[in-house]
Amino acid sequence: MSVSEYFDTMDYGPAPESDAEARAWLKTHAKGFGHYINGSFTKPAKLFDSVEPATGALLGKVSQGDKADVDAAVKAAAKAQPAWAALGGAARARKLYALARLIQRNARLIAVVEALDNGKPIRETRDIDIPLAARHFYHHAGWAQLQETTFPDHDPVGVVGQVIPWNFPFLMLSWKLAPALALGNAVVLKPAENTSLTALLFAELAQAAGLPDGVLNIVTGDGKTGALIVEHDGIDKVAFTGSTAVGKQIRKATAGSGKSLTLELGGKSPFIVFDDADLDAAVEGVVDAIWFNQGQVCCAGSRILVQEGVAEDFHTRLRARMAKLRMGNPMDKCIDLGSLVSPDQHARVSGMVDAAVKAGATLFQPDIDMPEGGSFYPPTLLTDVQPTAEVACDEVFGPVVVSMTFRTFDEAVQLANHSRYGLSASIWSETISQAMDVAAAVEAGIVWVNTTNVMDAAVGFGGVKESGYGREGGREGCYGYLKPRAWRKLSMRKPVSAPKPSGGLKLEAVDRTPKLFIGGKQARPDGNYSIPVLSPKGDKLGEVGDGNRKDIRNAVEAARGAKSWGQKTAHNRAQILYYLGENLSGRADEFASRIREMTGASAAKARAEVDTAIDRFFTYGAWADKWEGAVHLPPMQGVALAIPEALGVVGVICPDDAPLLGFVSMVAPLIATGNRVVAVPSAAHPLSATDFYQVMETSDVPAGVLNIVTGDAMSLADTLAKHNDVDAVWAFGAPELSTLVEEHSIGNLKRCFVDYGRQVDWHNNAVAEGEVYLRAATQTKSIWVPYGA
Repeated sequence: MSVSEYFDTMDYGPAPESDAEARAWLKTHAKGFGHYINGSFTKPAKLFDSVEPATGALLGKVSQGDKADVDAAVKAAAKAQPAWAALGGAARARKLYALARLIQRNARLIAVVEALDNGKPIRETRDIDIPLAARHFYHHAGWAQLQETTFPDHDPVGVVGQVIPWNFPFLMLSWKLAPALALGNAVVLKPAENTSLTALLFAELAQAAGLPDGVLNIVTGDGKTGALIVEHDGIDKVAFTGSTAVGKQIRKATAGSGKSLTLELGGKSPFIVFDDADLDAAVEGVVDAIWFNQGQVCCAGSRILVQEGVAEDFHTRLRARMAKLRMGNPMDKCIDLGSLVSPDQHARVSGMVDAAVKAGATLFQPDIDMPEGGSFYPPTLLTDVQPTAEVACDEVFGPVVVSMTFRTFDEAVQLANHSRYGLSASIWSETISQAMDVAAAVEAGIVWVNTTNVMDAAVGFGGVKESGYGREGGREGCYGYLKPRAWRKLSMRKPVSAPKPSGGLKLEAVDRTPKLFIGGKQARPDGNYSIPVLSPKGDKLGEVGDGNRKDIRNAVEAARGAKSWGQKTAHNRAQILYYLGENLSGRADEFASRIREMTGASAAKARAEVDTAIDRFFTYGAWADKWEGAVHLPPMQGVALAIPEALGVVGVICPDDAPLLGFVSMVAPLIATGNRVVAVPSAAHPLSATDFYQVMETSDVPAGVLNIVTGDAMSLADTLAKHNDVDAVWAFGAPELSTLVEEHSIGNLKRCFVDYGRQVDWHNNAVAEGEVYLRAATQTKSIWVPYGA
């Protein structure tokens, strides 16, 4: 073409990035890559192919990790971790700074290898992935430097097993390694089997940076290798990014093990466009939301919700923009979309689109040039899709977006939340009050206002519901790689044998059995059965209702109906907690007497338990309006708000020891932060909780905020853990209770806070109250708000 013809068409010419240096590096490993264990590479063994998605050509051969490899990596990490932690934060910071600089120095090589190995455009790896990876090491080097003063009462968790996905191989490696290493942990990392090459390149950089042997270990392989890491007894924490289905398997596999767990899973994120939005800006937002990395992004804005009045105009503009997108070789700096990662992923995407069209969806794919070969799939828009359709509910993980319309604000929120996922949301409106109202109402861990897919090392990233739990990035992400020092010293709980009845069955002339407390009033148990409550000598002190799954159902329904509790001001919640403490103090002698009857404690110990329970209400009353978020200042023209949100409905299984204090210590932080609670009190000593009904009834606690169901702890815990309208479960008691709760929480991936059978001294403020409980009672929502030019 002539110069004038180029001006007439305004077509882009090819702008290929040289891959010579990357292929030269690959050639040095022509015999295959071994694992990186204890500071050196093992001899390549059990090799499998790593291929170039854009062409199908062989890039290299990678070793399949087996049990012996994982054992060696965990052993090396366990040996190196104490010395790495003892090195001190300042010395560790120097190593992370060195790693960050080496990433920057080798950025072009890493970017090219990443584009070859993953199929994404070089423009994305060069301009987004690799700079953000370096940013993570710089940012977390700062946390290492500040660790002793910022986290003074916390220690590293120990040996961390990390399993990362194929969509952002190098960025996910940095995302996970940087905080783990900065805070004194040693790591065994498994990259995705399709995209292992940049992880192995990073191992060479770690050698050059002088990272001590054993602190970083990289074992390659498929899902079986990942399972070996997850299930290994020497692993203290698992951090996983991947599919929700695998995340549930990991939760089940680690149940009761005591392993800390961070899950960053799938999403089906809404992209909400109001009629006052800048439609051209919103169209560009869609390009970044769903065609960035070919839509292979967990937080991709794959569900467009556009207000009915502007829907036709918006779709017209979007189709016109789609016609300008360019697909091609990932090494071309002028393309918008590269290749999907594999033929299997291509088959999945095309299969879901074909099924949607067959079910009635309207398909639009622009008439653009498609490369030959490889796993390329065109940008796709599906309209006339029902909210319950598979393509609108499940992750496609490809360049496919569905679009639906809404009329009102409430309908937009309802459609946005109509998903089992809750990773992110993008809101487009020129009315900031409207945008922020939606940001507060959507069930998502990350919300972008008039922008999308913006991320930074200083801002927590993670989801809610079946998008997982835990946060990565920023101060909130650091806690995932630390453990409270006081909790490390807890001994195992000693089993308590139940007293035997001293006499036969006695029938009372008048039924004085305390009822359950559901929805602000007393209720008979569904089965009409009761359980005797015995003193240590076996004397019958009374009876309580024997709750069952229907009683739990009713209590959960009542808690769901009290959603407005989380919308009350923190000041209002604080006043009610103070009121509970005051009213309990007015009946302190009565509650102390009850504790003596049930437990045989001395008068002094019983009174001390009541006094501490009163103090705990006042403590969480004080915290209620002080457990606040933060304003992050990421490298953009804008801010990111970190807002602590209530979990929702939380099931609480209380321990037998300290029947009043244990109950109050678990319930108070939850209601202080806006949660609603279904509590199962001490099975052996439940009368303190049933006596507490009257305190609640005189303390202005709204109906449904705190519901109490007495009965067998294991049975009721099982029901709560399996109930899909329960958002989290706290359970303190026997080790088997922790195992049961974690294992059965996988239905909707509840957050679990358990003690693994360890004995908590409820009178010791270091382990029985404070920020550990408040963090467990909330989850951080990150709201990104750009401003200015």
